[in-house]
Amino acid sequence: MNEMTISLCTESKIPMYEQIYDHIKKEIQTGKISSGEKLPSTRALSNYLEVSRSTVELAYEQLLSEGYVETQPCRGYFVSKLEGLYQMKTIQEKEVNEKIEEPKPLYDFTPNGVDLKSFPYSVWRKLSKECLSDDRAEVFRLGHPQGEYGLRRAICNYIHQARGVNARPDQIIVGAGNDYLLMLLTTVIGQDHKVALENPSYKQAYRLFKNLSYEVCTVDMDEKGMDIQKLKKTKANIAFVMPSHQYPLGIVMPIQRRMNLLAWADEEEGRYIIEDDYDSEFRYKGKPIPALQGYDHNDKVIYMGTFSKSIAPSIRMSYMVLPEMLLKKYKEKSAFLSSTVSKVDQMILQKFIEQGYYERHLNKTRALYKSRHDTLLGCLKKMQDRCKISGENAGVHLLLDFQGRFTEDELIGRAAKEGIKVYGLSEYYTKEEKNKSGTILLGYANMSEEKIIAAAKILEKIWR
Repeated sequence: MNEMTISLCTESKIPMYEQIYDHIKKEIQTGKISSGEKLPSTRALSNYLEVSRSTVELAYEQLLSEGYVETQPCRGYFVSKLEGLYQMKTIQEKEVNEKIEEPKPLYDFTPNGVDLKSFPYSVWRKLSKECLSDDRAEVFRLGHPQGEYGLRRAICNYIHQARGVNARPDQIIVGAGNDYLLMLLTTVIGQDHKVALENPSYKQAYRLFKNLSYEVCTVDMDEKGMDIQKLKKTKANIAFVMPSHQYPLGIVMPIQRRMNLLAWADEEEGRYIIEDDYDSEFRYKGKPIPALQGYDHNDKVIYMGTFSKSIAPSIRMSYMVLPEMLLKKYKEKSAFLSSTVSKVDQMILQKFIEQGYYERHLNKTRALYKSRHDTLLGCLKKMQDRCKISGENAGVHLLLDFQGRFTEDELIGRAAKEGIKVYGLSEYYTKEEKNKSGTILLGYANMSEEKIIAAAKILEKIWR
């Protein structure tokens, strides 16, 4: 360390050396300068602060006499080990935090879980080395605003084969998560829109549109998804839907309802459907229904997908397929924005897809989740007389509706007392609603089968 920024007041009655001493002492006490760290030399610090060297020497001597620093011959001044002091300074903060923080549950049925133990670390490491093996300056230059062409081509091929999406690489935009892509989309479509979302729905999207000053409304659902007649009454011209696996209800929109939704979009110019193809990779019953975008012949569907659920949340890589008309607007209004995803990460993912690792990883993960899905369903059979189970055909969570036997708070509270964290459906409603039936989400992606069995036994006893 050769520099240290200290605000010195020349007009203060406090001597200059004492100001330097006080600053360094506080930095040490709060851990901002850690034990063992070398301080600037007296010459370097005096030059940096533009004070006399003797002023800095006086400050260091005071720190030395109080034991905050120590000298090492021919090496300089170093911060002493002061673990006891740190403990004294932070003990109150720790006590407060301990009171606020909830104890970690023994079992956590989070519906947003991902099994990171199955992540192909060795493959990802190998591909990373391959991408960085050549000393190419090009790798570290600013990439294409829409994402690297090779990755967009790989995504294009994958979503066509796996999801029936019809697109060219030029229509795809790669971004750091769906939130960013939705914000980018708003710069393309402008503000003159009313957005309708499913109810209950993905609250993040609702909050995002709301905070971006859009007029936002929700549309209730039936057993087939968003009710089109209710959608028409809202006067919205953008519908945000999750037809392949609605979150959180787990509804798979049938083909007829999809056609009705496309017909709604075709009725007026300027209407669009945002299709969030959330966790469509995980389906356990019947053949996957192709994406809504594959049935769209009038450029009405904006398709969105992500690798956060199928690979890992920290990948932070999502993609959006723009209809031709909106692609033209994007190039006119928003193409100047730089890509938010590292070029190196894009190259790794491209290789991961093209060399077949992604497909193998998906097959492995599907088998793993299917086993946990079946285990949880088997454990819940004893509870079928008191609750209705749904959402079991796809995704990585189930819903238990107790139909008036318990309130949501009672179910969550009883589970919490046993060290089990479960999640209520009311979290996903945009408005405060009376949860008369008491509906709980049980995610199983990041729980071992042993834990699922143990936790389910406890729930069966306490939810009577």
